[in-house]
Amino acid sequence: MTREAIFEELTTIFRDIFDDDEIVLSDETTADDIEDWDSLEQINLLVAIEKKFNIKIKLDEVSHLANVGDMADLVMKLVG
Repeated sequence: MTREAIFEELTTIFRDIFDDDEIVLSDETTADDIEDWDSLEQINLLVAIEKKFNIKIKLDEVSHLANVGDMADLVMKLVG
């Protein structure tokens, strides 16, 4: 799976979780950039990502995610 394909899927997940079809993700997107992205929504995002990509994300991996680019890289690593 390409990084571009992962980004497309992440965009769909983010738009669904936050109920906002206008969300446009970039590598630099953080929780500060998206209204309502709090710790509860972080959990919802991670669960949705795990289901979509059929992966398991460990807690220590989550703690190293600074932005959506890091998230995409992690998904790519776990899928690959």
